Amino acid sequence: MEREQLRAASTLVVTVNSATGFDDEVTEAITTLDAGEPADSTPTLSFTSYDDLLATLTPRVLDLIEAIRREEPASINAAARVVDRDVKNVYEELNRLAQLGIILFEEEGQSKRPVVWFDELVISLPFESESGETSTAAP
Repeated sequence: MEREQLRAASTLVVTVNSATGFDDEVTEAITTLDAGEPADSTPTLSFTSYDDLLATLTPRVLDLIEAIRREEPASINAAARVVDRDVKNVYEELNRLAQLGIILFEEEGQSKRPVVWFDELVISLPFESESGETSTAAP
């Protein structure tokens, strides 16, 4: 999605999906678009395992995301001050979050301002049943 489209979206869905499941979803979306029907455009970030999701969205990272959303710091240094953490660690975390599309950077002069583009982060954890069907768990 383009930056403007992301800014118009208000929710980021985070889920766990196998590579096969992801391929199936992409194929289904392409088929839907080829048929001239609108595809689901909800921004979604899929991890391949629960461990990857939990290693990425730790409580510290979620606190950082929330602080950036709430305080709107003007730079990475300002974001580090807001959460009272080392600038180097915050810089590394923000770069990883930017690579994943969770945050965006807006360049203002020589500063990079971190921006959380969504109002809500929804974590959807599908659990496979014995019949192979999946259901979604909501907190």
